[in-house]
Amino acid sequence: MHRLLYEASESIPGVEIREQNVQEDHVHMMIIIPPRYSVSEVVQRLKGVTSMIMRKKMKWLKKMYTKSGIWSTGYFVSTVGIDENIIRNYVRYQEDLDSGQAKLDLRSPGL
Repeated sequence: MHRLLYEASESIPGVEIREQNVQEDHVHMMIIIPPRYSVSEVVQRLKGVTSMIMRKKMKWLKKMYTKSGIWSTGYFVSTVGIDENIIRNYVRYQEDLDSGQAKLDLRSPGL
């Protein structure tokens, strides 16, 4: 999935995945999206391209997901208003955060 997401992002000029964390049931990413694209357009393209490739490589997915998509319909987006490194670490270590093994302080320094 890591490779598929990078390949899909390369098909959209100017879009750059800076960090990603692929987990069993969801994906966290930090992406640079140029202003000429809407966020929903980029997410739709990433989901569409990766879904198409996965269905071709894993034939059983066609039977399992006949009408519904492989990806869920929703997604969460937030713009970076704090230090980029804090967001990068949040994405990188999200799996540890979900399991309670790590505690990242997402507040701006000095708060």
